[in-house]
Amino acid sequence: MIDPLEASLKIAGSGLSAQSARLRVVSENMANAQSTGRTAGSDPYRRKTISFANELDRASGVKLVRINTIGADPTAFAVEHDPGNPAANANGDVKRPNVNLLVEMGDMREANRTYEADLQIMKQANDLAAMTVDLLKGA
Repeated sequence: MIDPLEASLKIAGSGLSAQSARLRVVSENMANAQSTGRTAGSDPYRRKTISFANELDRASGVKLVRINTIGADPTAFAVEHDPGNPAANANGDVKRPNVNLLVEMGDMREANRTYEADLQIMKQANDLAAMTVDLLKGA
């Protein structure tokens, strides 16, 4: 059986990796929030989504978080009348990305806070391990 402090570090580490990937997806969505298609009538950037699953690490017996899928958001594109845009169709309509910056900001905050919590877990586990070593040195 794995040491509980080591298990905590493995779990928090997998959480850090997952939230880092989530921040990457959110950043990509925000960066492309205004990216229309390149040719007339073409589709613009489609918002990406990320989902997670837990996975058993057989070597340690610890359940870790992993990326399940990075997919595309199926919601419809907004259509805006902008005849001067190179992506406009014959009617002058342009499809806009299905990215909502408020949703992305919320996702970014949640990922950031979860990342910070995982960092705090790692710090606490390291502090406890150091305290244990100090106690053993004194014994």
